[in-house]
Amino acid sequence: MAPKYYWKGYLKLSLVTCPVAMTPATSESEKVRFHTLNKDTGHRVVSQYVDSVTGKPVKEGNEAKGYARGENDYIILTDDDLDTVALDTVKTIDIEKFVPAESIEWIYLEKPHYLMPDDAVGNEAFAVIRDAMKSDKVVGISKLVMGRRERAVVLEPRDEGIVLWSLRFGDEVRPEEAYFEDIDEKADPDLVPLVQQLIKQKTARWSPDMVSDPIQDALLKLIEEKRKLLKPKKAAKGQKEQAARASNVVNIMDALRKSLEADLKNRKAG
Repeated sequence: MAPKYYWKGYLKLSLVTCPVAMTPATSESEKVRFHTLNKDTGHRVVSQYVDSVTGKPVKEGNEAKGYARGENDYIILTDDDLDTVALDTVKTIDIEKFVPAESIEWIYLEKPHYLMPDDAVGNEAFAVIRDAMKSDKVVGISKLVMGRRERAVVLEPRDEGIVLWSLRFGDEVRPEEAYFEDIDEKADPDLVPLVQQLIKQKTARWSPDMVSDPIQDALLKLIEEKRKLLKPKKAAKGQKEQAARASNVVNIMDALRKSLEADLKNRKAG
């Protein structure tokens, strides 16, 4: 299945330009998600914007952004107004400078995205920029409009592609001195070797399994147990015929749940 792209535009370094596409490197779609229901009826609850003065629902077409300049005094901005301040960085990632890869503190890294060529013609330009950064062990610094805000971004070569990290703004990162300055305790030199020995015993090669979510597994198990206790609803004639036609189709969700349950049992047994 072809990936769905979050953004398409151009990667630019001086006079070298190539079309690129970007998609988030992380996903939360696998998480257990809940709908809000009316417990008495079992119906879903619908949320909507309500005028704070009249108490009446606001139509989607009447929603607008408001900048507060005083109490109950706003400057209204529509989507058309916001589009007029679009920057070049809406569609172009222009690499402004390069810095040593290890010089960026991880605390500034916010969210990773996969960046890849979007046209066979641009493959060569993309590969040249990527491999040059690899050879020099540097990352590129640029800017990109994301969510109507221009963000500083880092371009890190990774395997055959590039990982684009959005960066937190400087004022979003609290200064560590304010929290660490009162820590003046020095480590006992006789105890450090003992801790080093413990660290050595617990050192292993990194694996994504180290950040698995046992609560997610427990929720899936709980949902499955409750599903078994529910009485099946009577299906209409058309639904019965449809279910009969689909009887030979593998239920992927059930297969995944069973796999998760089996994995959870194996972990407990181990």
